Amino acid sequence: MANDDLLRREDHGAVARLVMTSPRNFNALSTEMVAALRQALDGIVTDPAVRVVVLAAEGKAFSAGHDLRQMQAARADADGGRAAYETLFADCAEMMQAIRALPQPVIAEVQGIATAAGCQLVASCDLAVAAEGTRFGVNGVDIGLFCSTPMVALTRAIPPKAAFEMLTTGEFIPADRARELGLVNRVVPADRLTEETLALARTIAAKLPAAVQMGKRAFHRQTGLATPEAYAAAGATMCENLMLPDTAEGLSAFLDKRPPAWADR
Repeated sequence: MANDDLLRREDHGAVARLVMTSPRNFNALSTEMVAALRQALDGIVTDPAVRVVVLAAEGKAFSAGHDLRQMQAARADADGGRAAYETLFADCAEMMQAIRALPQPVIAEVQGIATAAGCQLVASCDLAVAAEGTRFGVNGVDIGLFCSTPMVALTRAIPPKAAFEMLTTGEFIPADRARELGLVNRVVPADRLTEETLALARTIAAKLPAAVQMGKRAFHRQTGLATPEAYAAAGATMCENLMLPDTAEGLSAFLDKRPPAWADR
């Protein structure tokens, strides 16, 4: 299946909205969908016109996780599917990490359900907005498959004990609980989901792009460091940020009580 049949890009000014368009299988993260997402992200990395990315989906579900029919079919391979599984999980892990490595912030726009690798996708994004009624789960354990790869992103997004409970019980949590745990930032009425997500994206897109991109890089870097090293890395980023001409203009504008005259505003 061609990537164009699985993913649609919509440009809303400085916001690129990537929409998964495979509702018939609940936007499953098949090998083809993973490839389509990775290709789209790679195309945005060096696009100066894009300041924020929104990841959305058509249909009743954001994503039901990996394509179980595709995975089961791989058992007919000579090796019982091992090579196919190894490739799928490696490619999916690289795609999830590409979201984190993308210079621009990525916001998940979530409706219906986000389960297993679909929940992993939400957890991998920098921010998330969910429609009321959305449910989140890592329920592979219900069919005898512990969600080990979704676990990586989930345990970096919510408290460990909450993540382990989800992983071992397979129980879904509602959107409000997901917000309490930090998996999503905002819960909004379903009929306002896209509008509210784009509003958040546009708020971020209105900031100085270089500062936001430096900040995203520093944010994710410092989370893996001990406190002294984190402060050293953050301080270096602050100095680098302050040396930007646009930041000097921003400071002057604040002190002069006027809007900053940034070149790309």
